[in-house]
Amino acid sequence: MEHNLAVGLDIGTTKIVAMIGRKNEYGKVEILGIGKSKSLGVHRGVVNNITQTIQSIQQAVQEAEAASDIKIEGVTVGIAGQHIRSLQHSDYITRANSETVIDDEDIDRLINQVHKLVMLPGEEIIHVLPQEYKVDGQGEIKEPIGMYGGRLEANFHVVVGQVSSIRNVGRCIQSSGLELEGITLEPLASANAVLSQEEKEAGVALIDIGGGTTDLAIFRDGIIRHTAVIPFGGNVITEDIKEGCSIIEKQAELLKIKFGSAWPGENKDNEIVSIPGLRGREPKEITLKNLSKIIHARIVEIIEQVYVEIKNYGHEEQKKKLIAGIVLTGGGSQLKHLKQLVEYITGMDTRIGYPNEHLAGDSDEDITSPLYATAVGLVLDGLKRNERKKIEQQEKKQEEKEEQKPAEEIKEKPVKERRSFLDKLTERVKDFLDNAE
Repeated sequence: MEHNLAVGLDIGTTKIVAMIGRKNEYGKVEILGIGKSKSLGVHRGVVNNITQTIQSIQQAVQEAEAASDIKIEGVTVGIAGQHIRSLQHSDYITRANSETVIDDEDIDRLINQVHKLVMLPGEEIIHVLPQEYKVDGQGEIKEPIGMYGGRLEANFHVVVGQVSSIRNVGRCIQSSGLELEGITLEPLASANAVLSQEEKEAGVALIDIGGGTTDLAIFRDGIIRHTAVIPFGGNVITEDIKEGCSIIEKQAELLKIKFGSAWPGENKDNEIVSIPGLRGREPKEITLKNLSKIIHARIVEIIEQVYVEIKNYGHEEQKKKLIAGIVLTGGGSQLKHLKQLVEYITGMDTRIGYPNEHLAGDSDEDITSPLYATAVGLVLDGLKRNERKKIEQQEKKQEEKEEQKPAEEIKEKPVKERRSFLDKLTERVKDFLDNAE
């Protein structure tokens, strides 16, 4: 595939989406094709049936290929699920020579040290995200490269997940005949697709309500500060409607989408919906007020759990205020009156996030639905990764040329962009899959 093309694969609990995107000459992203299939082997964001997941992936990929006339070879995939947790950690290194400036190697050494943290059995560090640095006790440094100092320390946001869950995702992709090009944390992908840089600077909480999980990502000063995955999403609401109204799942899902509301006060007592009975049985009559009460009870529970996470981050403190409030995205964010309910519970400004932040202006309305926030984010991530690869290749060629030049002609090398730990994690998963065969 060309370097300016990328494919995002969102393996969700309810649906699997394959999306092909390309950067146009204005630096915006055009979506060339999209494929969607029902996700059968995933529960609460974790693969629990490899065979079914592979079939669903292949179906979504074939659909995207047919829509775009492009053969898909490699994909950028998102990981989420109830096994993801995050923690804060501080660490430091003492430099051998404080007379030399801090460089990439020092930062890598510090980050590698964080990777030696002892985790619970079966867990692995997925992301190590530096928050801010201190050099010789001087704090609030965003970029220490080029500074002098003997002691370099940093606060880190560490995201941890289960090794087996990540490897299972890798296995599904490999068995679908695809190459795993990159792994990204889903809340981060969604955030890239729907949040503006101003919001990330001001302080914002992104809540992505999916089918099986609700993901939270908090940004402030342009840096990710907190992530959490809550193991409830739109599916539990459907389940509650199914039980509460004694109807089948398909009907419950339709009711939720067409008539559901998060605010029971909106419905009058006499609004009734009639649902055909099974196999010649009498139709069922359901009042919309009752339906909304069922939805309200569950959605309040989900929002309150997310709000606890936001408060744990310290949103109440003045210096950690999230000025841009909350952005809701994901399929579950399309529930009527949800914005008002979230504002009521949290007292924070809220908007619905559409993934059009980096998309070309003429994008199809379907694509800019909150449903596709993660998929769009994964495409963006894939494109960024491809650009990095291209730059690395050019640098390699340049270095080879430089080596052949006499020493006095060699100029100082530019600072390289640091490789993210996700690239390294992708390589580890690839190595594991290759050795497992």
